[in-house]
Amino acid sequence: MAERLIVAVSPHVRGKLDTPKVMRGVLIALIPGLAAGIWFFRWHALVLLISCLAGTLSAEAMACALRRRPSTLRDSSAAVTGVLLAMVLPPTLPPWAAFLGGIVAIAVGKQVFGGLGCNVFNPALVGRAFLMAALPVWLTTWVAPGPEAITTATPLALMKFDHTPTPLWDLLIGKVGGCMGETSALALSVGGIFLVLKGYADWRVPVGYLGTVAALGAIPWTLRPEVYPSPLFHLLSGGLMLGAWFMATDPVTTPVTKKGRYLFGMGAGALVVLIRLWGGLPEGVMYSILLMNAVTPLIDRYTMPVPFGGKR
Repeated sequence: MAERLIVAVSPHVRGKLDTPKVMRGVLIALIPGLAAGIWFFRWHALVLLISCLAGTLSAEAMACALRRRPSTLRDSSAAVTGVLLAMVLPPTLPPWAAFLGGIVAIAVGKQVFGGLGCNVFNPALVGRAFLMAALPVWLTTWVAPGPEAITTATPLALMKFDHTPTPLWDLLIGKVGGCMGETSALALSVGGIFLVLKGYADWRVPVGYLGTVAALGAIPWTLRPEVYPSPLFHLLSGGLMLGAWFMATDPVTTPVTKKGRYLFGMGAGALVVLIRLWGGLPEGVMYSILLMNAVTPLIDRYTMPVPFGGKR
């Protein structure tokens, strides 16, 4: 019997990973960081998380309905955006503001570009950038861990403006003021390593990101340690761990080439150090990732491998 010839369009070989599986893996990896944030900020963190999720999920459902396309809520990407947005906002932010940030994150950061896989910028950071521009006072008001919600400064602000260092142990476990994504560097690193080991994230981005921050941060610290923070302080403070492991590794908004992912991480790391030490803001993770998202197409263009016999 003659064998049947099957003609089909590419791809002919498919990987085992799909979008829902990767998104669920990211949610699992975020559990340690979420648990630490809820432990330190109690019901404030829970209300913030629910509000952000309500905004992202409702915006995703509405966008699919308006575009007359099947619902994409099951792929969990909107849920990931909601959780990440909650982790980069002040715990005492009013619920309506968190809800609005979730809507903007999906509608402006994702759906206007065509949905998942087409967006240029990280949606959660787009939502935070919008709230930062619209509600700057609330977005820069932080509270200390505990149920009392006492207003305080973040470790980065204390170091930059008052030259007052925070104990590294407090930064490691998360007993500091800030958002949920600035609490426990240890918990976030555990989740990030899980992502890399499971193949949900490429290790090249966080290695380039964290390595560049440590290397560049060591130079001014060596020259003037009484003014500038140590490399370890840079690594453990602020939203660096959340950004390096969970936002900079977003496969949609980062380069597709291996060399490009190194460059992406290194560029973001350099921007973080520049903003933290000499910029007007104490933190620069959000802007570093958004700016590098903008140049991702250019990085891909100049790092794409040349086909055999072709010209660059």
